[in-house]
Amino acid sequence: MLKHELRKKYKDLREGLGFSIISDYSILLANHVLQIPIWDFFYFHIFLSIEENKEVDTLPLITLLQGKDKNVVVPKVVSKNSMENYLLTDNTVFRKNKWHIPEPVDGIKIPETQIDVVFMPLLAFDRKGNRVGYGKGFYDNFLHKCGNQTLKIGLSIFEAEDSIDDIHENDVPLDYCITPKRVYKF
Repeated sequence: MLKHELRKKYKDLREGLGFSIISDYSILLANHVLQIPIWDFFYFHIFLSIEENKEVDTLPLITLLQGKDKNVVVPKVVSKNSMENYLLTDNTVFRKNKWHIPEPVDGIKIPETQIDVVFMPLLAFDRKGNRVGYGKGFYDNFLHKCGNQTLKIGLSIFEAEDSIDDIHENDVPLDYCITPKRVYKF
């Protein structure tokens, strides 16, 4: 399928889910993270969920990472296709941006090259590790600034598609994708 078809399909499927199902699935996803060999790393970038879009709730995963004394880094949109990353602390204050994404108002900036693991949102992914996001390019641009060693992990409520037909050369594939049923490794 093409990306625009997958975006529509998975937005519609999400819309049909209740918030309690998303909450249950989000806890399962956080528990599956324990299966991935990431625990020797220090800096973990994680998106903050857009509740209105029925995204995976990342709070259980953030709680898990903090419980293991990991540095959690959260994004803030700063221009058309660019994000900055801020260390999540007890003093972090959030505001929702125009897309309803909670963002840190300010804080300690963390450079992309320091980030070891990136947990990222997606609408769909395929069996090769290609992902479909919202189409703005924020994560692809961000990932090109990270180091080659940075692990890229998608979080999905749904299972993999066989293939995404219109992959672009700038698309950055995933290393892993976690669903409520399993962990995919690419």
